[in-house]
Amino acid sequence: MISPGGMLAIHEVDRLGRNLLEGLIVLNDLFQQGIAVKVLAGIAAGEHTQRSFILDIALALSEDRRRDISAKTKNGLEAARRNGRVGGRRPVVDDDKRAAILARRERGESIRTIANNLGISIGVVHKTLTLASPQIEQSPKQAAKT
Repeated sequence: MISPGGMLAIHEVDRLGRNLLEGLIVLNDLFQQGIAVKVLAGIAAGEHTQRSFILDIALALSEDRRRDISAKTKNGLEAARRNGRVGGRRPVVDDDKRAAILARRERGESIRTIANNLGISIGVVHKTLTLASPQIEQSPKQAAKT
């Protein structure tokens, strides 16, 4: 908590909120409590004890910059998808591992045993079994009971 008469130091004004409105609300609250704001970098660099045009402009520009970054990221991901590339990690399970998982489960091995023997997580084994077929996930003993 900053006491009245204190000062809040921030790197740039965009740290005050996710958008222009949120930043303005935070600034107003700080100034009403008598807390000064020291901006270390950017066009609004300096000490501020009340709202000013330069602070408002800096907040508006940071919101615009954030919107630009988001749009460029979405466009880049969309272009990559059109070219057949998808982001994220490569799948842990290839066709050989999938076949091994399914065969071991058919023989009645537990999910934990399969995961340990193949060097993959229990979650990956479970997901592979679930995607392959809902009936395969049951062990042969469980299937015999149903």
